[in-house]
Amino acid sequence: MAAVVEELFQGRTEVVSSKPSAEIPYIVRQAADESAVKSAALAATPTLYAGMPRKSVEISERINADTWKIVVRYEAQEFEQQEEPEPVFSFDTGGGTQHITQSIQTLGKYGPAATDKLGGAIGFDGENVEGVDVTIPVYSFSETHYLPASVVTLGYRVSLFRVTGTVNSGGFRGFAAGEVLFLGASGSRRGTGYDDDWEITFKFAAQPNRNDIRVGDIGPISKKGWEYLWVQYAPEVDNDKKQIIKKPVAAYVEKVYPDGSFGALGIGG
Repeated sequence: MAAVVEELFQGRTEVVSSKPSAEIPYIVRQAADESAVKSAALAATPTLYAGMPRKSVEISERINADTWKIVVRYEAQEFEQQEEPEPVFSFDTGGGTQHITQSIQTLGKYGPAATDKLGGAIGFDGENVEGVDVTIPVYSFSETHYLPASVVTLGYRVSLFRVTGTVNSGGFRGFAAGEVLFLGASGSRRGTGYDDDWEITFKFAAQPNRNDIRVGDIGPISKKGWEYLWVQYAPEVDNDKKQIIKKPVAAYVEKVYPDGSFGALGIGG
């Protein structure tokens, strides 16, 4: 049976001063323990009284096995606290690294064994295509928002966990679907009151969608930002040089991150 919360007729106090406050007593019935009392009190008592936010809930007395007396305190915020902090934004275009096995273009070839039939394969040693690590354009950005405790519930935090490691299924912050990867969020509570804000930083990375990729004679290939392109090679005889080479014969675009709805973040699109 759910606990019942009722305000007492006597005991309410209110202070009118430069920093107003109020204390309102309640009776909580049918609550088995302190945890049930607190849950019932937070659900049943108003978060605001006379424009003052709820500051604390105190269990002042246990009357019998399942009946408790509590006092809910309200207190006006300081002027600085009343103004909601502005979101904070930051970005970094330092890029990321990726191992590639194909060049964009072969600009020169030298020596008697050089061939123009490798199709841009990098680092062919006679057996394998070694490739090289290169810097690729990655736009990293973060946003810090200040959200009330009524929003940052356990369910909301679980939603952040579930969206982490997904790419945007729709447009987000000016980027097309598939270009933004949500790297996760970190948060801390601003103050100790039940209604104090959480400071939450959301982290993202973006890569552009492309539809102009060529691999040797294969293409154009379309790939969304966080999809993965890999190349399959097969041996071929270069009759001019009388040698066996590796040539790209197929290219594959793989989906490696699931789609996610960034609306669950609660920070707009």
